[in-house]
Amino acid sequence: MDPSVSPLEQALHAARALVLADLVAGEVAEADVVSLVEESVVQRRWWVEQWPEGVGFVAGLVAQDVQDALLERYGRWPLCPVCGAGDPHALDVEPELGPDPHWVCHKAGVKVAAVGSLAPAGGGAPAS
Repeated sequence: MDPSVSPLEQALHAARALVLADLVAGEVAEADVVSLVEESVVQRRWWVEQWPEGVGFVAGLVAQDVQDALLERYGRWPLCPVCGAGDPHALDVEPELGPDPHWVCHKAGVKVAAVGSLAPAGGGAPAS
């Protein structure tokens, strides 16, 4: 890691990259959606400046921010690739405030992927 880049900036860049990877995997990384990521990063920069001990939680928080913003504007994201039957539902980020965030399906009770590691949209379970 570059010692001239602060731990805060490293965490913010990593969070941006992880969430963008999941958006790309879900084929929803349009310019307006990427702007949502940037808005979240700006807000989380301020948040971590106020609470430096939370630097390790930034990736999960940015993922949740983008998920909330997408829900308000477009609908649920990311959709669960595990549950093939029933109503489509979004994955949740766990822990809500903690390190090592994962996308989880509460219906099936499973971790689906680490934030930043969602499978490409075409590579998931077949739709039924």
